[in-house]
Amino acid sequence: MKNIEKMIRNATENDAERLLEIYAPYVKDTAISFEYEVPSVVEFRDRIAQTMRRYPYLVIEENGVIKGYAYAGVFKGRAAYDHCCEVTIYLDRDAKGRGYGRALYEALEKELQKRGLINLYACIADPISEDGYLTRNSEQFHKHMGYTKVGEFHKCGYKFGNWYNMIWMEKIIGRG
Repeated sequence: MKNIEKMIRNATENDAERLLEIYAPYVKDTAISFEYEVPSVVEFRDRIAQTMRRYPYLVIEENGVIKGYAYAGVFKGRAAYDHCCEVTIYLDRDAKGRGYGRALYEALEKELQKRGLINLYACIADPISEDGYLTRNSEQFHKHMGYTKVGEFHKCGYKFGNWYNMIWMEKIIGRG
């Protein structure tokens, strides 16, 4: 039996190439990301650096190989929203269904609580009807993690010749 070692740690800018390898199929092959073009490694490194100035950016490794990442970001750019953030997660295709998403989100939530954040929001692409580019797996994952659907925008994303909705889900992790 193979011994699997898992570890969650803070991302670094040097992780950009591997994180982009994980992210690129979401851009090229799915409507999970509404980006049309895969960003360059330089742009992705800049995104990581920008995020880490204020929010946690975590990776999960299996035997030294990054299998996924999660981070928080600005919910709205006004001071009154400083107790809120948007959360994002991406897993390598071969890492799904192994508990990595739960582990990453739980670690991210602990770090966000330490930093005094209260409201977590997830912006999720949502199919009008499931297709080969988008299912409701992300919504189901977030429900499983304690998020509640709080909003829906209709036909706001267009990719691969299809219209997609967007939903917002919320989780309260602290007291205001």
